[in-house]
Amino acid sequence: MSSAPYVAGLPPLPGPPERPPDSGADAARWAPWTAPVALVLAFAMALMGAIVIGIVGAIFGASFDDPPPAVNIVATIVQDAAFIVAALMFAARAGRVLPAQFGIVRTRIGAALGWMVAAYVVYIALGQLWAQLVETDAKETLPDSLGVDESTAALVAVCVIVTVIAPLAEEVFFRGYFFGALRNWRGPWPAAIVTGAVFGGIHAGSADAVFLVPLAIFGVMLCIVRWRTGSLLPCIALHAINNALAFAFAEEWSAGAGLLLVLGAVAATMSVCFAYLAPRGATDTRPLI
Repeated sequence: MSSAPYVAGLPPLPGPPERPPDSGADAARWAPWTAPVALVLAFAMALMGAIVIGIVGAIFGASFDDPPPAVNIVATIVQDAAFIVAALMFAARAGRVLPAQFGIVRTRIGAALGWMVAAYVVYIALGQLWAQLVETDAKETLPDSLGVDESTAALVAVCVIVTVIAPLAEEVFFRGYFFGALRNWRGPWPAAIVTGAVFGGIHAGSADAVFLVPLAIFGVMLCIVRWRTGSLLPCIALHAINNALAFAFAEEWSAGAGLLLVLGAVAATMSVCFAYLAPRGATDTRPLI
């Protein structure tokens, strides 16, 4: 940032005000049309992966029409991987893929916590309002569908998927790439609304329809956190916190166990992110791929 010129006899003019760090729009000029195409590619890869896994499971005696939890767990992991691969593939079309382009950068902790709390309060408030309007007693069914009640191994695997893998994969794709590309179309607000709507919609296969609106609201709020902090890290942390709380509530864990799960999920996701951060004060030019 250049300083304002100094004129003899007059006080120096103030420089332009600092704005929140914004790695996404400045570092990555991704074409807006690539956002929906990347989503289609991610679904195609996830579908192909699920078919292959189903066939392999059938070869070993599993039902293809009603696969066991182990097959569903592996297919879910492949689905999350498909989101990351699709985002990286399309990002690579524009040149080297850097962590900063996805928002994997440091940000001010105080500001990040403030935006995280504000976003979550709005999400909870609007979610409660929606629950009052629709008067539903539906509960989260994804953990049970993946067999958490059948074995300890399944419980641990699903817990890791829900609280660590899913927040990382979904944030890299939706707030990292999808939102980043759409911002180059009409700016952050339309991009946030579209991204939130799509984010809610993609959960149609794993959540009851009544939950899609709150999920869309959560998606919008995560976009706002990404925009205002200039970093994807607060989004990943907030996503991990939300999923950990939802998982603990669905499994009827105690408050202490739920708190430990929240702390563990945040620690695990941030550890992955920190592996891609440049040393403090250095410019990160290392490619992601």
